Amino acid sequence: MSLPAKCEQYLKHLADDHRIDLNTVVSELCAWTFSNPESKEQFKIWLDEAYPQKGEAEDKARAAGEKAAEEEEEREAESEKETQDRIE
Repeated sequence: MSLPAKCEQYLKHLADDHRIDLNTVVSELCAWTFSNPESKEQFKIWLDEAYPQKGEAEDKARAAGEKAAEEEEEREAESEKETQDRIE
């Protein structure tokens, strides 16, 4: 496991202050963070948004591409209709 440098320095400092090792601090932090169902759910929501599950990101990208293509078709159809209206 790796930690961002700022977090690692901060947690190491806390560990040193309390004369425990970094692994204990991280373990206790996780235990505290996930000690209630609400925190667990908030973390899961954040994780799903920040790092979608395998295949989900591709599905979202595909859906966004399809939506953009549909919108482009609608714009072209409107443009053609406006052109036809001007001709008539």
